[in-house]
Amino acid sequence: MLMTGSPRIDAERAFTRAARARRLGTIAQMLRGRARACARLAVYEPRQLGGAGAAPGRRIREIPLCAISGTVEPARATLFDGAFRPAPAARTRWQRLWLAEHRGTVLPPISVVPAGDGYAVRDGHHRVSVARARGALTIDATVESV
Repeated sequence: MLMTGSPRIDAERAFTRAARARRLGTIAQMLRGRARACARLAVYEPRQLGGAGAAPGRRIREIPLCAISGTVEPARATLFDGAFRPAPAARTRWQRLWLAEHRGTVLPPISVVPAGDGYAVRDGHHRVSVARARGALTIDATVESV
């Protein structure tokens, strides 16, 4: 993305691009004849958590963003689609986090739990969305056992 020199304008553009990608993804799903629910962020229930190799306790490590496949909080599922692209309601916080990352602020690790072959986000949905929009491949996370 071409930067303008104004971080606030750049944050607005980044959000607009991510939100537009969400809308286009939804339209593409509809044209393919798939239900709209396919594009939603997966919500995992406690009985679905604890994938193979889940280590006991908590530890911080770097995990690939592509391994994050859902959430454990149903309220957050409406703010993001399956690719963690934001809804308009997420605009203010999303832009604040984008600006913080742009300035080089070190953000706290997200909190995830193992879910199948990947992870479900417990805390840090906006951070995951911003990291994906900025083109990051990995993110620091606290991996919690169930």
